[in-house]
Amino acid sequence: MDCPTCGAPMVSFVVPERFREHAPDESDHAALCPECLTLSAADSAPESPRFDRISSAFPDDEAAVSLALAIGLLDSLALHRRDIEALLETVEKAGTDPLLILDRLHAQGGVDPEFDIERRRHQIEQLLD
Repeated sequence: MDCPTCGAPMVSFVVPERFREHAPDESDHAALCPECLTLSAADSAPESPRFDRISSAFPDDEAAVSLALAIGLLDSLALHRRDIEALLETVEKAGTDPLLILDRLHAQGGVDPEFDIERRRHQIEQLLD
């Protein structure tokens, strides 16, 4: 699946039922663009998604799905605040630091979202405190 925003190949993944309320269209499949971080509903997903295409720092367990959904919702913190908080809480409980992942996304290059990652990171840090 190609990104509707920038045309890059997206990372598709299965959305477990407990996260579907946070997914686009409450879909059972979603996709995150590794270049512009656009989140979209997807028709299908591989059994083993390649989250490492987004960042080598991405977790490889169920926290990856929660983190991918949260990152995809960062385009509008005002609209998605509750979803982002719930998803990042799951990421933290799984032992992954979402702020560190955002730092690495910002530093690694090749990622060009429509929002300022550094500014969103600061806002997320305030939410999580």
